[in-house]
Amino acid sequence: MNEREIKVVKALQEDLPLCERPFAELAARIGMTEDELLNVARDLRERGVIRRFGAAVRHRRLGYRANGMSVWNVPVERRDEVGRALASREQVSHCYLRPAFPGFPYSLYAMIHGRDREAVENLAAEISARVGIADYLILFSREELKKTSMRFFVEEEDDLSDSPA
Repeated sequence: MNEREIKVVKALQEDLPLCERPFAELAARIGMTEDELLNVARDLRERGVIRRFGAAVRHRRLGYRANGMSVWNVPVERRDEVGRALASREQVSHCYLRPAFPGFPYSLYAMIHGRDREAVENLAAEISARVGIADYLILFSREELKKTSMRFFVEEEDDLSDSPA
């Protein structure tokens, strides 16, 4: 990777600024235009250097204190339908299939966020009634242990605010 590409990777691994044009602001911090930054990012993605770009919402800062991983025992032929019903809810941040295991028949998982445990339980009960699946559990988070993303070029880390605009 060349120096320009490394600057873009380093900029994209920072938190997005809360503004109307976050990529324009990141680009300005490293002396590029928004289009230049996005074009370099697209090129890196097309070359397989960047596989994905994701964002993590810090739900606790937004007032969502209860988090429950709901696990559902769903017949194979209904997994897509029930998965879509779960994933369509704004309180659900993750929804995916996992293999079931002997003694633990749950294969559909969905992380539900709520202001409190009761809100999470109520939403799960509402979805259960709607899709007709009563065999589910909610595994509540007790503590958030880690919420960080991979960081690259750490040994060369610069404070982006010191970069020329």
